[in-house]
Amino acid sequence: MVYKILIADDEAMLVDVLSAHLEREEYAVIRAKNSREVIDKLELRPDLILLDINMPGMDGLELCRAIRDAVSCPILFLTARITEQDKIRGFQAGGDDYITKPFSLAELTARIEAHLRRDERQNRNTSIVCSHGLIVDLAGRRVEWEGEEIRFSKREYEIIEFLVMNQGQIFDRERMYELIWGLDAEGDSKVIKEHIRKIRQKLLEVTGQEFIETVWGMGYRWKK
Repeated sequence: MVYKILIADDEAMLVDVLSAHLEREEYAVIRAKNSREVIDKLELRPDLILLDINMPGMDGLELCRAIRDAVSCPILFLTARITEQDKIRGFQAGGDDYITKPFSLAELTARIEAHLRRDERQNRNTSIVCSHGLIVDLAGRRVEWEGEEIRFSKREYEIIEFLVMNQGQIFDRERMYELIWGLDAEGDSKVIKEHIRKIRQKLLEVTGQEFIETVWGMGYRWKK
């Protein structure tokens, strides 16, 4: 399998160097010099994104936040920023790693390989997701606790699957309704609140645990 690496950086010389190196390592390279080009080229389904933070227009942090829900591949920031707070902001934006310029090509290659291996392992195991003893069988569309199935309606299960696959991320009712029901759905996002209430009640009765957190003023998230 040939992995596709999207390099997003406005420094043409650096992109040329990285592209030549990665192609020698037998990766397929996709190039972008700004956020608009990155968004346009996501349809090529890159396996990993190397993202410069200091791009013109929408910077790398803003872009990462904008696309993180749409792409699951690893995103590695390339930047000259080195403070701890900068790194924290990068991870909070959805980045998976932080590579400080200047860096060696050997280090970059090693990090790319490590993230691709980790992502491949995760993809192999995504049919079963475990969370605090709860098992969500994505292939079978079942939720189990200590070997026993907890029964949910179709929509309740879809909410559980959505949240458990995005553990730790906060979604408001409108965003959840749009992503689960679809953009063309006719209805009211207030139904999310009632579905969440029922899910919590069923999980609490069987497990004695709370799995879904309410982040006041922001929305809901599945506990990590």
